[in-house]
Amino acid sequence: MLRYQEVFVPGGFPRHTYNPRIELQLEQKLAESKDNLCKLVTVTGQTKSGKTVLARQIFPPEESVWIDGGSVSTEDDFWQIIIEQLELFQAQEKETSKDIGNKVSGKGTAEANFLLAKGSGEVGAEMEVSRGSSTTSSQTLSSRVVALRGLRDTPTPLVIDDFHYIPRDMQGGIVRALKPLVFEGLPVVIIAIPHRRYDALKVEKEMTGRISPISIPIWTEEELSFIPKKGFDLLNYDVPNEFCANLASESIGSPHLMQDFCREISKLLKFEQASQKIKLSTTSGQLESIFQDVAETIGRPIFEKLARGPRQRTDRVPRELKSGRVVDIYELVLHGLAHIHPGLVSLEYEDLRSAIRDVSAAQIPQLQEVARVLKHMATIAATDQSSTPVIDFEEEEKKLHITDPFFAFYLRWGELAKPDSSPPPNNLGAAD
Repeated sequence: MLRYQEVFVPGGFPRHTYNPRIELQLEQKLAESKDNLCKLVTVTGQTKSGKTVLARQIFPPEESVWIDGGSVSTEDDFWQIIIEQLELFQAQEKETSKDIGNKVSGKGTAEANFLLAKGSGEVGAEMEVSRGSSTTSSQTLSSRVVALRGLRDTPTPLVIDDFHYIPRDMQGGIVRALKPLVFEGLPVVIIAIPHRRYDALKVEKEMTGRISPISIPIWTEEELSFIPKKGFDLLNYDVPNEFCANLASESIGSPHLMQDFCREISKLLKFEQASQKIKLSTTSGQLESIFQDVAETIGRPIFEKLARGPRQRTDRVPRELKSGRVVDIYELVLHGLAHIHPGLVSLEYEDLRSAIRDVSAAQIPQLQEVARVLKHMATIAATDQSSTPVIDFEEEEKKLHITDPFFAFYLRWGELAKPDSSPPPNNLGAAD
């Protein structure tokens, strides 16, 4: 008997609902790195698009070294993780010995010694006596040397997940150190988001021609619909096509979100594996409730961090929304974003400015004010270690990138203003 908790596993490996997306040949392309490819493999795709699931299918953690970029603060952290997973030692002992030999001579007669031939002639013999001495010395090798030697000697494939989390100035040093092993045929796979936070060629120009890129496309609604069709079928429930299409349209190209929806539906309806085929039926109100619950679970924490803005700041000018709620400029910008109901998109400043105008009851902020707020938000998002950076802002181009489907989904379904929240103080003379 299967339980829905086994079938739908958001954030885990979907053993029962794994979709290989055969037409894209992603597994085949990644598996080529096992056969002496001699190239650095980069797997890039939007957040929660299935990059890690794909890599784990080809490189199971029990057969590979896996490093989470979010756990790396210094370069030594990176090499130490390899040392621990390969069970290596940095300290080694070396013993050297020195032998001193002496020859001892003696004479005797044939009758007096048990020699092979009889006779009275004199015979002579020599015997070498050795004395030895040994010394032991210990040496501690650097973590980089030990880790690289271990990868070469094993050889064990290396997968670096969330490589974009590793500080940019460290990325180049790591790639340069791994380059000789890549040339020797060791499978090295880097998983990252495709935005400007990571570019293998910029990190190490010498890797030009030595990179095998694998791009993970956004999931189509048909590919996403595979998950509820396959999963609910295993539980013996028949799901209508329009139901799957509705869930897929709200998943923003993310199989992770689809897994969340299916699990919450199963939880709400208290599904167990049915003994005979049953048609699944939900109301629009139930689905809306599920979408809101998922949004609050996955998006509320980072939304609140962005709404608070930087810690050290002066009081901000209160700004009234058309709804009557009073907010500061940070919340105003977020309400403008939510008004767009975005997916994973890149927004020009004029798009955002128009949305802010639609939700604001007063004069909208100037360009430089909004740009400053977006810059602060991008910094907060980039330093938040609980999730992938949800937004990124290109100041020169005045372009905002929404990079996280969880955040985009929250802007669609989340409760931006909680009932118990209170407006900021009315300091009309304060600065933003």
